[in-house]
Amino acid sequence: MKLLQSVKSINLIAFRRELVNFYSTFVNDDLYRRLSPVGDPNISIVPILDQWVSEGRPVQIVELRLIIKELRVYKRYKHALEMSKWMSDKVCLPLSTADIATRMNLILRVHGLEQVEDYFNNMPSKLKRYQVHIALLNCYAHEKCVDKANALLQKIKELGFATTPHPYNIMMNLYHQIGEFERLDSLMKEMKERGLYYDRFTYSIRLSAYATASDCAGIEKITEQMESNTSIVLDWNCYVVAADAYYKVGLIDKSISMLKKSEELLAKTAENKCHAFNIYLTLYAKNGKKDETYRIWNLYKKEKVFNKGFISMITSLLILDDIKGARRICEEWETQVWETQKLSYDLRIPNLLVDAYCRAGLMEEAEVLVYEMMTVRRKFSVKSWCYIASGYLQKDQLPEAVETLKIAASLCPSKLDYVKEILAAFLDGKQDVEEVEKVVNLLREKDNSHPARGHDYAIMTESA
Repeated sequence: MKLLQSVKSINLIAFRRELVNFYSTFVNDDLYRRLSPVGDPNISIVPILDQWVSEGRPVQIVELRLIIKELRVYKRYKHALEMSKWMSDKVCLPLSTADIATRMNLILRVHGLEQVEDYFNNMPSKLKRYQVHIALLNCYAHEKCVDKANALLQKIKELGFATTPHPYNIMMNLYHQIGEFERLDSLMKEMKERGLYYDRFTYSIRLSAYATASDCAGIEKITEQMESNTSIVLDWNCYVVAADAYYKVGLIDKSISMLKKSEELLAKTAENKCHAFNIYLTLYAKNGKKDETYRIWNLYKKEKVFNKGFISMITSLLILDDIKGARRICEEWETQVWETQKLSYDLRIPNLLVDAYCRAGLMEEAEVLVYEMMTVRRKFSVKSWCYIASGYLQKDQLPEAVETLKIAASLCPSKLDYVKEILAAFLDGKQDVEEVEKVVNLLREKDNSHPARGHDYAIMTESA
């Protein structure tokens, strides 16, 4: 309980960051640098965009599209939608069908399917081209609206748009997601009858479905078809899907064989290899191959390794129960953050270790790490406390768990509901429902303690 005893005396300073003004002073100033720090979706980015224009800065549609793409990568859908509307409504830039398709996806993420349909229905007929129909089909598939998706696919056929595997792949993936695997073969049969070729996505979806159904023969059949199809160019990801499928059915040697083939294809490309390395690390670890995992990591380090890469490697080592190795990689990351300053401090990385220590019952190591995060690094994470609470619960130390969560809730009261959700997730499958309710009720009783300190910490916490 060293951490619990010490934390009440810690007085961290909550710095108020004037992000936009700060970033606008950069020598290499650009629009994305100004937008990037605004992580709160409730804060509009329109004033920043307007200020950019008022300063006489250039507005290029190619740059705006790239920024929208980047915002989507980081799941900042509300900001991406704001920019999409701003570029057409305020700057009056003409939207392509690809821009419209992107906006439909963003409307779905932010406002839901009904508003997507309204947007589509009120669109001029001349804009309802192939990409726009595909975007609507994707929205139906995302929401698992099978009837609407089937009706739209029929309309796509009638309009003469079903000339590529794309709409069929969307439907195949939908049926895969809802577990109606028998529908996949009928769609593939229809594609063949219409003279449409199977692409790598068709094979990947079918492989994944066979893996979900634990159908080894099906995986073998599709892999052979994929490799013998000379009309498509296989990439490294095709073999990754096959490797994952074989892993899921317990065929480790074949999974490793597919990973080797994937690596051979990756070696022939000049593209960024980081994404592939992240996947390789995880799959080699799942297959129990520690030496291969470290081999990939050494290759990875010849590229530029970002925080996501360290997360992948640490996670992989934890899959292999190599906590000491994970700690060493975390120390490598800390060097990149504090000494070379090449990376930002990402709370998810030390939290991986906090979680691992708690699951292993190493509570003192977990507390020391969290104490260091708060006192030395000046960082606070609600998740850290939830992990520690889960560790106490595993040891049947209910009072210590409640005290830990009480501190977490008081330091950041705005995240009390999140604390309860995390707690329930940790207890799922480990304790009965009555035990969950007991802990949550105890936490609720403690909810109002230390109200002032929560405001001081709020700015420094990670987002839930």
